[in-house]
Amino acid sequence: MKSKNKSFNYSIFCFSKFQKPPATQIKFFCDALFLSHKIYFAKISFIFCDDEYLSKLKLEYFNKNELTDVISFLLSKNKSNDLEGEVYISLDRALENSISFSQDYNKEVMRLIIHGCLHLIGFDDDTEDEKEEMTLMEDKFLGLKKW
Repeated sequence: MKSKNKSFNYSIFCFSKFQKPPATQIKFFCDALFLSHKIYFAKISFIFCDDEYLSKLKLEYFNKNELTDVISFLLSKNKSNDLEGEVYISLDRALENSISFSQDYNKEVMRLIIHGCLHLIGFDDDTEDEKEEMTLMEDKFLGLKKW
């Protein structure tokens, strides 16, 4: 059986007082996630920002004036399952989450990256069952690394 060509391109931008996460970790988790969902082409921009910036996006695009940790925008997806998107992550929220849930900060950032990519693939977290399914998938991929 011929193996599929794959191409993953991740752009990383950091507009926050925090240091941007390591590109190697982002690639490791995202490659594993996309391949497990039979996605062989992805062009994703990760934008790391603060609460203020992400709250403005939440208000502008979702008409909600509230803090959030991650917002994903699917820019395109075709029949071949190729996708392009943007994932915005508040590193302020990541830090707060890591403290609240007694988790390693880098692990929490990776959880948000995985969560954002799951949204790009088509997963939702509107119901408790959907949230549970996404959390299980996040845990599965985070389990690929020793923290």
